[in-house]
Amino acid sequence: MSEICSKCGLPKDLCICEEVAKEQQYILIKVGKRRYGKEVTTIEGLDGSEINLEELAKFLKSKLACGGTIKNGVIELQGNHVAKVKELLVKKGFNPDRIKV
Repeated sequence: MSEICSKCGLPKDLCICEEVAKEQQYILIKVGKRRYGKEVTTIEGLDGSEINLEELAKFLKSKLACGGTIKNGVIELQGNHVAKVKELLVKKGFNPDRIKV
């Protein structure tokens, strides 16, 4: 018998906690400047305890063909990818009404 999730009470392979967490996140996407005029796209508001930030950052970096990192619960991507990031987050299951650009 498989393990039971402590939050939703379903077996781990049927657990919907991460899907519910994706619907409830308020996400802020913005572009900033780094040294030498380089642009960086930051994605704030994601809860690292409910969503796997490493997996999400890896997905975004591979789809956008850019580098990036996670610092203090904020995903940073090299370059200006604001429009594409919103599209990719919606495809991943996040609520488009709760994503602010």
